[in-house]
Amino acid sequence: MGMINDIFRTYGPEYLRIYGETMPTEHKKVIAAIINCRTEGNGSFVYRCEKCGETHVVHRSCGNRHCPQCQGHKTRLWIERQLGRQLPGHHFMVTFTVPGEIRPFMRSHQRLTYAALFVASASAISILTENPKFVGSDISGFFGVLHTWGRQLQYHPHIHYVVPGGALSSQDGLWHPSNSAFYLPVKALSLIFRAKFRDRMEKAGFLNEISTEAWQKSWNVNCRAVGDGRASIKYLARYVFRVAITDSRIIKVEDGKVFFRYKKQKSNRLRTMELETAEFIRRFLQHVLPTGFMKVRYYGFLSPTSKVTLDEVRAKIELAYGFEVAEPAAELEPLQPMKCRQCGWTLKYIFFILPNRNIQGGPSG
Repeated sequence: MGMINDIFRTYGPEYLRIYGETMPTEHKKVIAAIINCRTEGNGSFVYRCEKCGETHVVHRSCGNRHCPQCQGHKTRLWIERQLGRQLPGHHFMVTFTVPGEIRPFMRSHQRLTYAALFVASASAISILTENPKFVGSDISGFFGVLHTWGRQLQYHPHIHYVVPGGALSSQDGLWHPSNSAFYLPVKALSLIFRAKFRDRMEKAGFLNEISTEAWQKSWNVNCRAVGDGRASIKYLARYVFRVAITDSRIIKVEDGKVFFRYKKQKSNRLRTMELETAEFIRRFLQHVLPTGFMKVRYYGFLSPTSKVTLDEVRAKIELAYGFEVAEPAAELEPLQPMKCRQCGWTLKYIFFILPNRNIQGGPSG
């Protein structure tokens, strides 16, 4: 079992007893899912070795998108899909972050503010991409991934976008590349981002609940060149289907405290954070997303609803740069079949056990 799952199994029931009446329903569901993940309470798959006949029982995972033990297969599929859709040429990663003064309000109005975060930041990119001072084209395409945590599990909502360095023009039908080292000015992005977010809060009727200091500060935007973008996709994939922290960062759980590793920004030195188990669970749960909220969003010609296909975009980029696009190389090792712990032979699925009862679900021999 994973260490984080063990923390929830050991200390989750007491956390629910103390805070259960005031907790969001989503948080309660996540605690229950993590506690039952890969246990008999979640059902089991039964396999038999085709060589030695040994029976193997594999407890079913919960499938919850916030569980640290789940989603590995979905992460792999997402990487493969994104690499297959990757466009040629240079790319940028653009990151939008909100100031600390607005974060308490965001934490208590997550569905509203996360949606506004996407709308405001994506609008800023699109508006400046059309500006003739920069790219000067009106058909851009990019995707963004919402993160809500910092390295110490603190609440730190921000969005990372991977953006191809250029855009299509509906006027001449051509691809207009940006400078390979510069895409858009971050000060202008910041101003538009803040203004668009403020407009959404005013329209929703919540402007008076947000500290005025939030609108007086510069909102941090970072834009950096990331080569062909593949490394950025693999980096973001680690956060698309999990929350905040992995078992590999947990050092130990001792005397009701959790000890885990982290690095400060712009430092490679490992440090140790010590938290009471209740505080660790609280920090973990504050990153649980509202039910059904999509943390990855696609815009422009990368959107599934785009009238311009990716093949058309590739052709325009090839024309602009004067080279052809090779098929993406295999980036990941193929998945290996389950093996017997006794003899190493391949396992064969026999049946599935629902919680508390046997149900035949496949061949018996």
